Amino acid sequence: MTAKKNYRNVEDHIPVFAISIAAELSGLHPQTLRQYDKLGIVSPSRQGGSRRLYSRIDIAKLKYVSQLTASGVNLEGVKRILVLENHVRSLEARLVGVIRPGNTTDVELWKSRRIQKTS
Repeated sequence: MTAKKNYRNVEDHIPVFAISIAAELSGLHPQTLRQYDKLGIVSPSRQGGSRRLYSRIDIAKLKYVSQLTASGVNLEGVKRILVLENHVRSLEARLVGVIRPGNTTDVELWKSRRIQKTS
């Protein structure tokens, strides 16, 4: 008898789910997942060069993409949203490194520069 695999203690970024399981967890058809991979929207890890393996983060991203498309965003729009959100996260991470803890002057300076650039 084969032991059932337990993925509950696996970290969110570890790819463990085959496409059929990822499709079930995300509520999408496996062909939709293949299309998203081809378009670069959600690109899972590859095992042996061809077998797709999805992580919990990938599943969450698939659900998010599903919400966006259900609200009327086309796939090119989804790609653009994902790129922009990644860019914002990157900028936020850089900003955290620039602003000294407890120094609100840095925050106010940053906000004022941001407002000046948009005016």
